[in-house]
Amino acid sequence: MLHAVFTSKACTGIDNIAEAITLLELNNWDLVAAINGVIPQENGILQSNFSSEASQASMYGPLSHSEAADAAAGGAVPPPSSSSSSSSPPSSSASAFCPLNSSSRHIVERQPRMLNFRVEYRQRTVELVLEEGSTVGEIKQILETELGVPVSKMQLKGWKSGDVSDSTVLRSLHLPKNNSLYVLTPDIAPTASTSKNSALQESLNQNFLLVISHRETQRDYNLNFPGSRTIQEVKRNVSDLTNIPVRHQQWEGWPASASDDSMTLALSGISYPCHHLSVCRRSSPANAQEPTEECADVHMISDSEGDDYEDASEFGVDDTEMFGMGSSSCRKSPMMPENSENEADALLHFTAEFSSRYGETHPMFFIGSLEAASQEAFYGKARDRKLLAIYLHNDDSVLSNVFCSQMMCADSIVSYLSQNFITWAWDVTKEANKARLLTMCTRHFGSVVAQTIRTYKTDQFPLLLIVMGKRTSNEVLNVIQGNTTVDELMMRLMGAMEIFTAQQQEDIKDEDEREAREMVKREQDEAYRLSLEADRKKREAQEREEAEQVRLEQMRKEQEEEKEAIRLSLEQALPPEPNEESGEQISKLRIRTPSGEFLERRFLGSCKLQVLFDFVASKGYPFDEFKLLTTFPRRNITQLEPGSTLLEAKLFPQETLFLEAKE
Repeated sequence: MLHAVFTSKACTGIDNIAEAITLLELNNWDLVAAINGVIPQENGILQSNFSSEASQASMYGPLSHSEAADAAAGGAVPPPSSSSSSSSPPSSSASAFCPLNSSSRHIVERQPRMLNFRVEYRQRTVELVLEEGSTVGEIKQILETELGVPVSKMQLKGWKSGDVSDSTVLRSLHLPKNNSLYVLTPDIAPTASTSKNSALQESLNQNFLLVISHRETQRDYNLNFPGSRTIQEVKRNVSDLTNIPVRHQQWEGWPASASDDSMTLALSGISYPCHHLSVCRRSSPANAQEPTEECADVHMISDSEGDDYEDASEFGVDDTEMFGMGSSSCRKSPMMPENSENEADALLHFTAEFSSRYGETHPMFFIGSLEAASQEAFYGKARDRKLLAIYLHNDDSVLSNVFCSQMMCADSIVSYLSQNFITWAWDVTKEANKARLLTMCTRHFGSVVAQTIRTYKTDQFPLLLIVMGKRTSNEVLNVIQGNTTVDELMMRLMGAMEIFTAQQQEDIKDEDEREAREMVKREQDEAYRLSLEADRKKREAQEREEAEQVRLEQMRKEQEEEKEAIRLSLEQALPPEPNEESGEQISKLRIRTPSGEFLERRFLGSCKLQVLFDFVASKGYPFDEFKLLTTFPRRNITQLEPGSTLLEAKLFPQETLFLEAKE
């Protein structure tokens, strides 16, 4: 195995052992296929079917032109003679491991490497074979012909590296020979005949709970994965949890249909919503090669299943280093983009990526700046205040997957954080994002908190900072590191909550007392305001009453003046009172007023009644307010025609009349 690793390093120029191992795993430990995937075409590539003969020949020295031609034709390469081996100078380690590093090697014409694809769409399955120089877009064009689905409405899923563009060349993805993909068409409504596929698409969006028992440690892991996650990705996550490299894992519980590690959980046939598995370290490679019938459901987690490997520890190389345990984040999209314009956009991306990796069951992350989260948590009413939980993620830490999947996604933790905390998150994987976080912490919490975060190493992440707001400053109650358990995490959260609750009760008491004092003051102010308002209204009413009296008095005076003017004009217009000795017919009238006084005057019998009415009005009794009546028989003189004479009204030679106010 190490021979293949160092051969791959020497041929490809890859210095990182973990990267070389990953490349070999992706190609089912096919050395030639792995080399063909990374060496440029124009340099000349070793044929896949050249295999053992060319490799063997390369171990003994340069090939002659005739030998290379025989090897290319399929002939065996003769072993070197002792004389030739002794006379040949020793070659370098690179040329010994790789025939392509020597300038004297015969360049064999490249044969394209073919890749097999099994594509699922609703109730249909399409088998494809393409050269690794093809693009993703060419696969979609073939599927468009086969499935009748337009490329513009087609989403090709199942790539190990996540979503890829149509222009991506398959060689750049370092794919194994056999691959499983599936097509999603969210814009095309399923018909009655595609109900089976609808159930498949629904299962891809479901979350599966895998209860994985680690037999050596007697410990169970409850991991949530979306249905679109592949078996290979699950096994890599378990490798982070158990420190068992993927190639050494031995499983029990996978169904017989889960024969391909690139298969998604939704297609693997596991139980929903919960499926039980167990894993342990394979005791030896020999045991892995000969599974018994009693363990028919055992599935070995390795892209190189069944190969013989030597233990890496014999060569002084740690398993974790060889298999890139610390660099698994290179296969993931970043949790948070670098140099995002604003914090809200960065946190939206963080939440979406967190949900994509670990499922929808997770704390509700506050979308906004750290300052806005602090305002939300600390500066409301005392009864509404909460603790601030700051989650700091780092993809370079092997604890991140464990902490997120087991701690942050545990139902009890999610519920407790949602009820009692404002949860704000940030990704410190990138140095620019980490520097930005330290600046924010210095501004809001002081330099001590920022310096504390700096002291934590990468393998101590993720961190969960519990912050409590106080009157004068904010205090960090606790810093929870990633190497914890659900129970310990819950206890520390509850401990922080107890401290916060005690402080909150004091704040509530102070706030209630302050509000009571303010209420009394407000009541006093209101009573004083109402008193002033009543006095003002009373004063205004009095002023209005006085003004009304003045107005009425003025009107009364004007009316009296008007009446007086009318009276005077009528009095002046009256004919002179006739003399009794004039010899004309004279009528002597005696009129009693409402006050009991009598008005007496002589009138000519030929005078009109209007003259009588004017006389009465000149005395202050206008015609429109009073009526003039005879005593017996009772007659209303004012109802008679004003143009009639006194003789015609039978008010001759004398008559007693009385005035009466009209109703």
